[in-house]
Amino acid sequence: MSKVDLPYQLFDADNHLYETKDALTRHLPKQYEGAIQYIEINGRTKIAVLGQISEYIPNPTFDVVARPGAMEDYFKHGNPEGKSRREIFGKSMKAIDAFRDPVARLKVMDDLQLQRALMFPTLASLVEERMRHHPELIHAVIHSLNEWMLEEWGQDGNFVHSDRIFTIPVITLPIVEKAIEELNWAVVEHGAKAILVRPAPVPGLHGMRSFALPEFDPFWKRVVELDVLVTMHSSDSGYSRFDAEWEGSSLEMLPFKTNTFAMTNQWRPVTDAVASWVCHGALNRFPDLKIAVIENGSAWLEPLLNQLSDVFKKAPEGFGFRNPIEAIKQSLYVSPFWEEDLQRLSDVMGVDHVLFGSDYPHPEGLAEPARYIHEIKDMPLENQAKIMGGNLARLLKV
Repeated sequence: MSKVDLPYQLFDADNHLYETKDALTRHLPKQYEGAIQYIEINGRTKIAVLGQISEYIPNPTFDVVARPGAMEDYFKHGNPEGKSRREIFGKSMKAIDAFRDPVARLKVMDDLQLQRALMFPTLASLVEERMRHHPELIHAVIHSLNEWMLEEWGQDGNFVHSDRIFTIPVITLPIVEKAIEELNWAVVEHGAKAILVRPAPVPGLHGMRSFALPEFDPFWKRVVELDVLVTMHSSDSGYSRFDAEWEGSSLEMLPFKTNTFAMTNQWRPVTDAVASWVCHGALNRFPDLKIAVIENGSAWLEPLLNQLSDVFKKAPEGFGFRNPIEAIKQSLYVSPFWEEDLQRLSDVMGVDHVLFGSDYPHPEGLAEPARYIHEIKDMPLENQAKIMGGNLARLLKV
């Protein structure tokens, strides 16, 4: 592993852990027993949610995983040979201790030259969509996962380990009172510095609705009071249901199958989520919210800002006469993909609102996160230091 000459410390906004088979169920109340099961099919272990087998995560045990950074060349140069996803992923590897254990991970972080990192779950991305008709169950499973993360990745009852690994608990919103209870448990009782909220409509007893509607104001009010960072990480936002209607199929998103229609629409969830923050008024009512968009890239941002600018010109009253572009630039922080135009993003959002994230150890990310600095080498050193860790340290007050 090559070392990079670093004139500043790195704070990675996007690292991942791999869950064990009991992560979702270890603390699940008995009345929900059987809601999540691991099933053997033709010698392969699959996860079943409410009796429905999911292929969204091909190997939910994570005993064997794709190699970190396996898709670097694909994202940088494309796929002119038309290789399959399996060919692009290449040879898999057995999961190492550092993917499952914080102490081992700290040693790997030293090798990777990472001083600090936000640590996101992986399996959590499939939960809410597959339980959307069962709000009480969603809350129970998410809390079970959060308790597991606290036990396995926390330290002394705190979500922060060694002041270097900041594990991110998930907050699900179907029942607002339960969401506030979970927020207080995670932040006040167990020291979480940031929370994870899915960039998608919120399921509920009466259907789906935006997280930015006034119904959720008590939750966002408490978030502001606690001054905690809200992260919106790429997840299963349920949009494969809409793709399936165009495709004439009822299948969920399959990781190894090429689907150009779905690829064309892949940034609709984050586009709609960010638009909702201003169109449904939450950023007007709570301008002090801090929202970090993680692993969604930034290609969607300028088209959205242009569209919102046009709508504001025609209907300023719909935004409470506050320019939505100003609201977004005040509250939103973006962690772009390393292969994108980072200078352009800095010009659009301001360098103080750009966050370095490597997605380690996922195949979509960087095998050696420190190499990210090569993409911003022409920026002033002060701006590099902000992007590579200073901005995130300021947001988390660490």
